[in-house]
Amino acid sequence: MEDDKHDKDRRGIQSIEVGGQLLLALAHQGRAMALKDLARAAGMAPAKAHPYLVSFGKLGLIEQDRLSGHYGLGPLALQLGLISLQQADPVRVATPLIADLAQQIGHSVAIAVWGTRGPTVVRLEESPTPVHVNMRHGTVVSVTDTASGRLFAAYLPTDKVRAVLDEERRREAWERERAGAVAPVASALPTWEAFAPQLDEVRAHRMSRSEGAVIEGISAMSAPVFDHTGAMVLAVTAIGPSGTFDTRWEGPIAQALRQCAGAIGRRLGGSA
Repeated sequence: MEDDKHDKDRRGIQSIEVGGQLLLALAHQGRAMALKDLARAAGMAPAKAHPYLVSFGKLGLIEQDRLSGHYGLGPLALQLGLISLQQADPVRVATPLIADLAQQIGHSVAIAVWGTRGPTVVRLEESPTPVHVNMRHGTVVSVTDTASGRLFAAYLPTDKVRAVLDEERRREAWERERAGAVAPVASALPTWEAFAPQLDEVRAHRMSRSEGAVIEGISAMSAPVFDHTGAMVLAVTAIGPSGTFDTRWEGPIAQALRQCAGAIGRRLGGSA
């Protein structure tokens, strides 16, 4: 009885849903289309599709080219798309998806964004069997040693990343001096010139990984999320014990990460 009431409350207008298939077809194809091709893509006859296109044209959702006669998205559709992109918050969009991902892969999943001090964890979804690592909301992670850090380093403007790395090196030197080091000690952090070539592997796989580099026995893999401008806006990072964490580039964790990052990116208007 309750289910019947719920279905009734959710009942829509069938003609709008049918006509909406034309809009979905245009969005999927990404180009203007002839009537017969558009109708075929939407699964209907041209004679049935035409009245919908006329109405959509009056609203500005569809626009017909005067020369070719092809139908494309109209000014209202473009305006709605731009407003949607302006309202999209990458972290808000990503949060429910990383919860599903953590359940799927059985490992913790974090979202990191680029903050004023570098890669910063803003969400952490614990796995069904949590791994206790020193990570919480607001944690700033290393650019050079972590999977998410190297990911940002590979895709953000060089000057922005280099400034953070230089600051990390200065902070490290200050901490050594504060600890009473009397002789020069080689930095554990690489210079930008030594670090930059390592990023080629990240770009080649469009992912980054870390195997016990930060915390012994803990591994991580990270995938980038790009917005509608092609800019990387956040990193989705899976974290788990090295003994059970598959870091192969084409392993199940890597594939699940790519799918999740791609789904987030598409909701932000990106192409992947």
